[in-house]
Amino acid sequence: MFGQIAAANALSDVYAMGGKPITVMNIVGFPISTLDKSILADILSGASDKVRESGAVLVGGHSIDDQEPKFGLSVTGIVHPERVRSNAAAQPGDKLILTKPIGVGILTTAIKNDKLPQKNIDEVMDTMAALNKDAAEAMDAFPVNACTDVTGFGLLGHAMEIAEGSKNGITIEKDAVPVLDKTRELAEQNVIPGGTRKNHKWLAGRIDYGDTVTEIDQLILCDAITSGGLLISVPEEQAEALLNELKKRNLNSAVIGKVTAENPGRISVI
Repeated sequence: MFGQIAAANALSDVYAMGGKPITVMNIVGFPISTLDKSILADILSGASDKVRESGAVLVGGHSIDDQEPKFGLSVTGIVHPERVRSNAAAQPGDKLILTKPIGVGILTTAIKNDKLPQKNIDEVMDTMAALNKDAAEAMDAFPVNACTDVTGFGLLGHAMEIAEGSKNGITIEKDAVPVLDKTRELAEQNVIPGGTRKNHKWLAGRIDYGDTVTEIDQLILCDAITSGGLLISVPEEQAEALLNELKKRNLNSAVIGKVTAENPGRISVI
């Protein structure tokens, strides 16, 4: 599963730009004298499964003896130069669609603390390991103005990149955002990763939170994610059709907000 999630995470940047992954190289750090080689074999096997699913080809890799296991992919993809999906070209009136639920950082922190039931462990693992391939292919048929994958900076951090890059404002409806089961319950128990708190602090002063948006709401929206979904900015008249296409592909997607000409470079959460 470690290998699958790392591979899905690495492939995601190409998908977010509207590209198709073509080749990958493994990058490995592994304590070969202290951990069993079978663990490394399982990591590489999981990654290979995801690479095969993406349609890309593994062309080699690099490895070093390291004190703790590290694994990722260097990915090369292709995209038509007129169809590159930037994270800095959202237009006023666009609707924002998110293609995976959030809460990953909080739930994986709960796993480390033995506070998550197996059913929820399976759900968050499957969420992280899911490729953004289907979302990217669905998006390809629509006039998408901007896109980014949602990862370490959290939903609001990556939305801020779109707002600042596009020089427009963004409004997020907190109740429209899909959230993994148990996320709020755990956040209320203070099961919150350090990266999530850092995101919340980093964004302070640039986000206008509505009166009913609690600090728990804020932290969930800032949650640091591994291998999250795509955040897509699409013209309003195309949003419903794109959402329907995403749902046909069994993706837990939702319209979560809009792009505005008002408040450029800022986010309002309502």
